[in-house]
Amino acid sequence: MSNQDASFGLRPSRTSISSQQQNRYRIASGYATTIYQGDLVAVVTGGGIERVAAGGSGLILGVFNGCSYTDSTGAQVYANLWTASTTGTNIFANVIDDPNAVFEIQANAAFPVADLFGNFDIVDQSPVGSATSGNSRLELAVSTGATTATLPLKAIDISQDPENSDVSSANTNVMVKINNHLFSAGTDGLA
Repeated sequence: MSNQDASFGLRPSRTSISSQQQNRYRIASGYATTIYQGDLVAVVTGGGIERVAAGGSGLILGVFNGCSYTDSTGAQVYANLWTASTTGTNIFANVIDDPNAVFEIQANAAFPVADLFGNFDIVDQSPVGSATSGNSRLELAVSTGATTATLPLKAIDISQDPENSDVSSANTNVMVKINNHLFSAGTDGLA
């Protein structure tokens, strides 16, 4: 049976130890890139976070899980996404930053079992997210599989979701850990 084409970024699935920890971090007022729930984020000079783009080689803080801020009218706003160029005060992002968290992500092609424990980059779909739900459309880029330690994701299993576990068709859901995590620097993948 073919897999469903319904990308969703990274969503927490399980943890290898402890619990899936979420903490708050700052976003700079006016930050000009939209961050969707399920996007990878990294820390930047100045103490805030920013969205990680495909091809990035820096350390990953975790997965964005919504934000809150006070807007220009003084109203408190809670949202699944950070809308580009929003201004406000008391801007906080919720980030799943547990280096042991395991996430589920859709691959942009068929994902063979032989690729497990390799490292992979990410790829944005078009559009990159939903302004309505706030969910990311980030996917695992199957063609980038390598042993490179700076790649952001390490594939550890195929999802058990019966709608997206077919390794012979596109859009396989894959279980991953953040490979080059800020709190536990990356490791080489297995060839």
